[in-house]
Amino acid sequence: MSTLPVVVAVDGSDDSLRALEWAVDAARRRSAPLRVAHVRQYAHWAQPEFLAAGPADPQDDPVLDRVRAHLEGRADLPATEYLGLEGATSALLPELGATAQLLVLGSRGRGGFAGLLLGSNSMTAARDAECPVVVVPRPGREADGQAPAASGPRVVVGLKVDGPDEATLEFAFAEAARRGARLQAVAAYPWPAQPWMLPGELPPPIVDQDVIEDEARVLAEGFLAPHRERHPDVPAEPVPAPGDAAGHLVAASRDADLVVVGRHRRHLLAPARMMGSVTHAVLLHSVCPVAVVPPAPPED
Repeated sequence: MSTLPVVVAVDGSDDSLRALEWAVDAARRRSAPLRVAHVRQYAHWAQPEFLAAGPADPQDDPVLDRVRAHLEGRADLPATEYLGLEGATSALLPELGATAQLLVLGSRGRGGFAGLLLGSNSMTAARDAECPVVVVPRPGREADGQAPAASGPRVVVGLKVDGPDEATLEFAFAEAARRGARLQAVAAYPWPAQPWMLPGELPPPIVDQDVIEDEARVLAEGFLAPHRERHPDVPAEPVPAPGDAAGHLVAASRDADLVVVGRHRRHLLAPARMMGSVTHAVLLHSVCPVAVVPPAPPED
């Protein structure tokens, strides 16, 4: 059985070269081949109804030539394939994930506005690709919040204690195992409590925050337990945190190797793929690379 490749999208920008380096390391850790893809964007004045996507000649592509030169002479380079495509980048990038175990992108490409924190193509791929998508940010981002308690390799995962996604947790544990890293599961809980009351209703009894935090920790421990059994070498700790989940995950991204977040599952009233506000905010502000994991398929 062949191993699906790690696919990285390049466009000649420094952002895509940072993504390339991350993808090379990821392919090596997975013993997987590397596929380097460049999408030649159609001219902005062309009519989309008359355009058809198709392969380009990877031997006649200056962007791929630059990548070949960048990687030339590396003794530990995985088996590498170069793929040239022509078409709409926002449509073709998610399609690359259909035959990949991982799709890696830079936070921004050559197009768009210089002030954007995240390019539209990276956002679209993270929302629509069938495989996990890793977005590698530009250096120099800063995050507020408390510094990590211990040094060493660290993977952070966002854990929804009211409905965690098993695919997200499994990806985070497997990535921590590959890196010899400890895993921090950030389990945010709502605080301060703001109960809704109808006119004339008595206020509910005061709830102690320590009680809520203990309940969040117990729930998180239960969700982590089966993954600990499958990955006994991964030290995993739940980190209950009050309030803003995105803010806690961004703060935890400082000095982390990777932040792992899930993507919303489709449902009857929202059949389209959805990113979610927490995932969106983490992609915009995380200091370290972010992996967006599609939800596990529903059980029959």
